[in-house]
Amino acid sequence: MDQYVVFGNPIGHSKSPLIHRLFAEQTGQDLEYATLLAPLDEFSDCARGFFKQGSGGNVTVPFKEEAFRLCDSLTPRARRAGAVNTLSKLADGTLQGDNTDGAGLVRDLTVNAGVELAGKRILILGAGGAVRGVLEPILAHKPQSLVIANRTVEKAEQLAREFDELGPVVASGFAWLQEPVDVIINATSASLAGELPPIADSLVEAGRTVCYDMMYGKEPTPFCQWATKLGAAKVLDGLGMLAEQAAEAFFIWRGVRPDTAPVLAELRRQLARG
Repeated sequence: MDQYVVFGNPIGHSKSPLIHRLFAEQTGQDLEYATLLAPLDEFSDCARGFFKQGSGGNVTVPFKEEAFRLCDSLTPRARRAGAVNTLSKLADGTLQGDNTDGAGLVRDLTVNAGVELAGKRILILGAGGAVRGVLEPILAHKPQSLVIANRTVEKAEQLAREFDELGPVVASGFAWLQEPVDVIINATSASLAGELPPIADSLVEAGRTVCYDMMYGKEPTPFCQWATKLGAAKVLDGLGMLAEQAAEAFFIWRGVRPDTAPVLAELRRQLARG
């Protein structure tokens, strides 16, 4: 039986084994999927050990950049992202790295939520690895503009320079932004700390602006609460992105794309139960 894991530290909280078990049951695929707690300073050895028998793996914090360096080959989107969240052992035994985060976000927005990105004014909050992984797939939809806002503007400027040949992407500080936009994506870690990025209420046009938080929780995140209070047209958390990036990885490994809707519904039920 083919073996798959998710590498991380910590890893006990991961929903990936449940997601992939449900995908496998739905599609009739015979596989095992487990968590693997990788030592913080020994990820490469841990991964190489697993792939002596294993077929594929997902990678979560804090190992996505190390996974990037470990790979023998990279897909174009992984190379652009500078990080790997999906590892595949190829027929010749070498490791290929991919990044499905951006595809997962875009599919959740466009397919699950029915949000059009083409021609829209998009604002992304944050300039870390999570943003780097989603810029190319978003720009592929040809938005009117894409602004990367960050507390440290220089980090946003660096990202904008790296991706500006793919579309109209510019950098900004949080306080510079006042005009309403069509889509706001929160890729900061503020929600983990129960905080809200320091942005103006005027960015949300009631009934029009779509607000998306890459984080999720049992209760709405502070960003989602803020967006709801301001009357955003749609308020979405990152649970759908989690399911969709997993489905993309499953498709890479198994050649079949699972239906995420029932899996996402089960994740919501379990999250509500706590």
